[in-house]
Amino acid sequence: MRYLITGGAGFIGSHLAEELLRRGHEVAVVDDLSTGGINNIRHLKTHDRFHYVIDSCSNVQLMAELVDGADKIYHLAAAVGVKLIVESPVRTIETNIRLTEILLSLANKKKRPIFIASTSEVYGKSQEFPFREDQDLVMGATTKGRWSYACSKAIDEFLAVAYWKERKLPTVVARLFNTVGPRQTGQYGMVVPNFVKQAIAGAPITVFGDGKQSRCFTHVSDVVRALIGLMDNDALYGNVFNIGNNNEISIGDLAKQVREMCGSKSEIVYVPYEKAYEQGFEDMQRRVPDVSKITAAIGWKPSIALPQILQDVIDYHRRA
Repeated sequence: MRYLITGGAGFIGSHLAEELLRRGHEVAVVDDLSTGGINNIRHLKTHDRFHYVIDSCSNVQLMAELVDGADKIYHLAAAVGVKLIVESPVRTIETNIRLTEILLSLANKKKRPIFIASTSEVYGKSQEFPFREDQDLVMGATTKGRWSYACSKAIDEFLAVAYWKERKLPTVVARLFNTVGPRQTGQYGMVVPNFVKQAIAGAPITVFGDGKQSRCFTHVSDVVRALIGLMDNDALYGNVFNIGNNNEISIGDLAKQVREMCGSKSEIVYVPYEKAYEQGFEDMQRRVPDVSKITAAIGWKPSIALPQILQDVIDYHRRA
């Protein structure tokens, strides 16, 4: 099969490309390197079945050619990371919605199956745990830039489902919960690589807020396995799925576990949200996925526990 991955030089995209190549497929990647990095795919350039283009998905002529040459498409390109969302809300909204519009329109002309990456952020301020795909979404006020990312990805989901219902374009949407592993950067606020780098360096480990907010972390290899499984099943088009691990840990306890596993003596420092991001910043206190839908659909369950996830990240940063 010939696969096209937008955002393929990013953290998840590069791991997906690697696995598809391992399975014998041909992979084309397009990325503007705004949040991805060429080092993520440098080791793949020796494959004769791997092709990459450094450009934006907003280049419609280029994307039309790439879509035409693909059998299936993974659309992962997006503005990501809380830091980027808070600092550049216009870029966040325009990037997420405009690129998805372009990809869906081009895919529809050729009726190419397309995967749209969404996020657990769309659940917003919901207090209904664990999060299920069919529950109501609860967004914050439009004056809170924090929620612009969630709303833009929700629009992406509406577009994907609408293209399936109205135009019979084969689409699949997945809401990714916190995905972690080698090659993830902490540059845009991703908590695990930031904690690991701080602990290894013996620098203060900075926890934003009171540390009581909890998250569930999934290894990138488990996520890639889910992405491939969803696109390999034609019966799943038009659906939305959660992909994540349902084992919770508070961010404060995560900092302590990282410090212990690194053998570090770093101090854990708590930084108020208004200092870390902006005045009036709102956070999601819990993010817990219900993964029963994807388990029933393709038999997928996360297989790697948090200690191994953290060890993989620690080993990666120590090598780096």
